[in-house]
Parts: sequence; structure tokens; C-alpha cells
Amino acid sequence: MVIGSNVWIGGNVVILPGVTIGDGTTIGAGSVVTEDIPANVLALGQPCRVIRQLE
Repeated sequence: MVIGSNVWIGGNVVILPGVTIGDGTTIGAGSVVTEDIPANVLALGQPCRVIRQLE
């Protein structure tokens, strides 16, 4: 698992082994991260999906 810099992770998030989360990303509370998440996005859900790009 690799977590970039300036990443915000909400409460009760599960991040599976081997997942990479890009810099500046926000992961919503209660999400289950099953695959890599790119930089500078808002992602949430079960499984976690990108919702929108952050500026």
C-alpha cells in the first residue's frame, strides 16, 4: 500500500493491500478501496470509485 502526500482519508475506510492512492486525493468515509486511485480526485463508495477531479 502506497499513500501519497496531502491525502485525506475519512473514517472507517478500508484500504486493501497493494493499492496506491495518488497525491492530493480525498477518500470518503466508509469507502472500501480495492484498486489504485489517481492523484487529485474525490473518490468514495463500496467499492471506491472516482467521483470527480479536484483542482
